Amino acid sequence: METVWNQLKESLREAIDEKSYSLWIKPLQFLDSDESTICLGCPNKFSRNWVQENYSCLFHRQLSKAGLNDHKLILKVLPHRQSTRPLPHGQNGNGKQLTIPTMPRRIRAGEKYLNARFTFDNFVVGECNEFAYSVSKALAHNSYYPYSSLFLLASTGLGKSHLIQAVGNSILQKKPTAKVLYITTEDFTNEMIYALRNNLIDQFKNKYRKLCDVLLLEELHFLSGKEKTQVELGYTLDSLFNDEKVVIFTSPLAPEEIPAMKKMLSSRLTSGVITRIEKPGLHTRLEILRQKARERKVSLPEDVVYFLAESITQDIRQLEGILASLEAISLYLKREINMGLAEETVERLLPNIRLATVEDIQKIVCKYFKVDSEALKSKSRKKIISYPRSMAIYLSRRYTDESLESIGRSFNRNHSTILYDYEKIKRNIGIENGIRREVEFLCRQIEDRIA
Repeated sequence: METVWNQLKESLREAIDEKSYSLWIKPLQFLDSDESTICLGCPNKFSRNWVQENYSCLFHRQLSKAGLNDHKLILKVLPHRQSTRPLPHGQNGNGKQLTIPTMPRRIRAGEKYLNARFTFDNFVVGECNEFAYSVSKALAHNSYYPYSSLFLLASTGLGKSHLIQAVGNSILQKKPTAKVLYITTEDFTNEMIYALRNNLIDQFKNKYRKLCDVLLLEELHFLSGKEKTQVELGYTLDSLFNDEKVVIFTSPLAPEEIPAMKKMLSSRLTSGVITRIEKPGLHTRLEILRQKARERKVSLPEDVVYFLAESITQDIRQLEGILASLEAISLYLKREINMGLAEETVERLLPNIRLATVEDIQKIVCKYFKVDSEALKSKSRKKIISYPRSMAIYLSRRYTDESLESIGRSFNRNHSTILYDYEKIKRNIGIENGIRREVEFLCRQIEDRIA
């Protein structure tokens, strides 16, 4: 199988440019294989994540050509080997790896960790997020805040996770003994289910109602349809509100927009302040790039800063991703960061592939799942219909420039349902191999059609 991998590597070399191959594919090492998997080693987590996110479709295509259509690719981070050579000046001699300054520290908050980089000091404030920043800071600093909770409403990658963790970090910095619980809605649900199955529900209730000073709950929209969790969370919020504890939520959907949300819980979630974080404008994007470059100690020419800020408008994570790529190329390929490299990187990493129509995507999805196009527009909630519908909605968001409202009209749904389905599929791609393979296949079908 190692021979097959070497042949596959050569075919990948022909499929992408030489610089990308040298940076991302060449360092991969063959580790092991069996009848259904091929295991490759990556030099670090950044490399593994980048290859997985940007080259998985290409890998799958090449495996199919090699007759290995049923094989799954597994990427693992290679263990660091200690060198026996004399250490250069500036390194420690105790055999331990030196701490990389740019790696984020983590602060424990319950069973989860807060990213120590997420503070109010390094949050770039603009018109898009000024109120959310101000009210979060007031809550964290124990300023006058006569409301029961705070609900941070924003699409993916706009800073709501930064703000909610900044609140936790600020509180723990002032009072290290504070009981701060930071958790996602899915983990909260799973923990509750585990407690129910193992007769630990009283311990679970005590943890969140009595042994909690600050509850930071992310991704609240995943409560959709989870009735028992909604009831339990409602009682938990009553207890925390009565004891005047700090409660903050995040979600891309407002409480009333979350499908199958109980009115009992929705009313509690809307009893505090709800603030929306919008997409950053040009001025804010410029400041974000400058600050991120300072944090990474990357020298960015001003013309490159303006080019990136004007080219990348969707979210902050895209800006960070492009900056990280420029930094890696400059570091490993010894190339100067200039306009030429910036244009080349943006063109390669953010190709303009939004050329399909919603109708094209619906036809491809219907053919694959063997459902009628009218079924996608029906009110049916049966999984045999709802899952293909969610997949078609995700692909419509990915491959078209249509607004949420426009896509919603194509599926007889409102914009909140469209956003919910999109986020659901996007999240499940990272945790369910079956869904990821289906998305990759459908993506190839769409790209072949519009090529």
